[in-house]
Amino acid sequence: MPLAIPAIRLDVHAHMIPLTQEQVVGLAGVQWTETHAVVDGAQLKKRELYHPAMLIDWMDRNGVAEAWVSVPPTLYREQLDEEGALAWAKLLNAALVEKTAGFARLKPMLHLPVYHPAAAVEAAEEAIARGQRLFAMPAGDAKRGRMLSDPDYAPLWAKLDKARAFLMLHPAGACDPRLSRFSLPNLLGGPTETAIAAAHLTMSGILEQHGNITICLAHGGGSFASVAGRLQRGQDTDRDGTYLGGEKVRTAMKRFCVDCITHDAETLALVATAFGPDRVLFGSDWPFDMGLTEPHVQLQSVSSGLRGDIMSANPEALIRHLGLAQGASA
Repeated sequence: MPLAIPAIRLDVHAHMIPLTQEQVVGLAGVQWTETHAVVDGAQLKKRELYHPAMLIDWMDRNGVAEAWVSVPPTLYREQLDEEGALAWAKLLNAALVEKTAGFARLKPMLHLPVYHPAAAVEAAEEAIARGQRLFAMPAGDAKRGRMLSDPDYAPLWAKLDKARAFLMLHPAGACDPRLSRFSLPNLLGGPTETAIAAAHLTMSGILEQHGNITICLAHGGGSFASVAGRLQRGQDTDRDGTYLGGEKVRTAMKRFCVDCITHDAETLALVATAFGPDRVLFGSDWPFDMGLTEPHVQLQSVSSGLRGDIMSANPEALIRHLGLAQGASA
């Protein structure tokens, strides 16, 4: 590794498909070709997703010390019923733990089936009992209209709070038919879904009431930073239902962490101002093209101070806060 490349202490947003052909034999909706899985009709062809060693190689080339990995959104499977969703989550999580076990620099973020709150609680409870504290889940349920501020999720927040868990919220797209062209389900729908989740968590008071959870928003928090002022203006002017007491949006949002994937230095500066420069972490979205596949090139126009925070100071602070050492159990 060239000496000119600065070290990146932690990547909080990397993906992996942990399943093998043998593990999905007879499983409805899942097939296997010679080279890749097909899940509910989606061809998961990206070879890197199946090979932890390829992630390690990318980390070596880019000076990344450690990565926390989760399954990609194509494996969320929102159509499953509660029993099926729980069984699927257990299969994914066992496979992810197994697949990362031989790599001290990789830690699994276990999948929570958010589309069924009771199933998410059970999956979290079982994982926590085994010493796991790193989790990832979809940023809500656009298809059913279920919101993260709904009372059904209260047991999940209580469980994660007690465990002092880290939770990555990742968008799964959107159901709005107006987004059907120009790849807008990903490019615009994802950031919007993340902002909706953040609005519900801040404006409901959930974030303030469960201060032991570290919630990280993917992709720079989506569009939340740009609308936070408008949301608080609604609270300040007493728009109906916007303020329930406690912290207002601009204060509560600083409890979130966000990754640095914005693809624009000015936008990243806005994100750092809105959430706090100490709340921005490095994320790559490896191995997808919409991520930071060449982080030192793609972040070169970001101020040196913020780059240092993202790559070193902030992840070190997060690891200390969570009580995690490199290679230790998560």
